[in-house]
Amino acid sequence: MSSMITGKCYCGAITFYGEEEPQTVAYCHCVDCRRATGGPVAAFAAFGEGKIVFEPEEGKRVSINEGVVRTFCENCGSSLTGRYDYLPNQIYVSIGIIDQADELMPEVHAHAAERLRWLHIDDDLERSEATATRKLNAVSDNL
Repeated sequence: MSSMITGKCYCGAITFYGEEEPQTVAYCHCVDCRRATGGPVAAFAAFGEGKIVFEPEEGKRVSINEGVVRTFCENCGSSLTGRYDYLPNQIYVSIGIIDQADELMPEVHAHAAERLRWLHIDDDLERSEATATRKLNAVSDNL
């Protein structure tokens, strides 16, 4: 994969780019991520803080739960990013808005205990019953 990452929200009002590959890619089955993205499972690519540039801005910031800040496009509502106090110095970008999404294979399932009963993803990835904080922080710590 080329290390250039590009993408945009649904309406194209917000674009972004970065010159590094993600630190990790993760599925998240938690209720909050499903509600924020509107999907039966969310998927995010983690980048170091400041490694992704948004134009003209990162979007509207929303914080429903303490320690979690998500951004959305004010025009079309696309889920853009998530920042989590328990995953410092990382920004999680929604996979669905990344142009290179087909090349970004998830590495872990977070909050697998909250998976919808009818959703079956057939892979051999690690499944963390709760947050995959240890694995996700380890990736960041190794940089």
